[in-house]
Amino acid sequence: QKIKYTRADGVDLTGALYLPKGYNPQKDGPLPVLMWAYPREFNNAADAAQVRGSQYTFTRINWGSPVYWVTQGYAVLDNTEMPIVSTNPDKKPNDDFIQQLKLNARAAIDKLAEMGVGDSTRVGVGGHSYGAFMTANLLAHTNWFKAGIARSGAYNRTLTPFSFQNEDRTYWQVPQLYFDMSPFSYAHQLVTPILLVHGDTDDNTGTYPIQTERMFAALKGNGGNVRYVSLPYEAHGYRGKENVLHLLWEEHMWLEKYVKTKK
Repeated sequence: QKIKYTRADGVDLTGALYLPKGYNPQKDGPLPVLMWAYPREFNNAADAAQVRGSQYTFTRINWGSPVYWVTQGYAVLDNTEMPIVSTNPDKKPNDDFIQQLKLNARAAIDKLAEMGVGDSTRVGVGGHSYGAFMTANLLAHTNWFKAGIARSGAYNRTLTPFSFQNEDRTYWQVPQLYFDMSPFSYAHQLVTPILLVHGDTDDNTGTYPIQTERMFAALKGNGGNVRYVSLPYEAHGYRGKENVLHLLWEEHMWLEKYVKTKK
């Protein structure tokens, strides 16, 4: 189903919620949650609030889909809207990037708890590429999640100094922004378990494998709970059957160990 909710500053949000077959909230209680997302920048709240996707389409899965875990007893919130909105004509969306990520995530967690389908104390978050960057930032700046999955991401924005995503300012124009938006800068406070995955031949200029290699080293050096999986011969997306099956196993074991348990 397509659910709608509003974050604390009034921006309307949506997400695609999948629940296990035969699940009854009153009888079965709230479920562990897997939230999957990809942030996008907008110049105004009206554009950010547009509904994307439809609940009337067929459910389709692919190698990168989180929908698999609805068969394993999770409530899955796919395409969780994570808009980064320009709140002032004199400011750009990313000037409030971290704060808006937190607003988006909190609203989604609270909505699932309010519906009675999601256990707010058992939430995992994940994403691919810019979604991985988002995941690492959420884990570094909140304690709302039990674990994260970050695939083929960029974590140190100084390694993409001539802009990234829709950010058109260079590192030399706004060095503090590049520092603040980089979860690498806050590796010392990222203590939530995080699974890092990367294709070892990623040729996407913004997400070379060095991004994950350096983030892994930073987290390990600061005593973080992290696992790094490097998939051989894979580019920015993964295609090999052996790699995709191994990826699903890694993600499943991570969620079962850190999210599903009630401890």
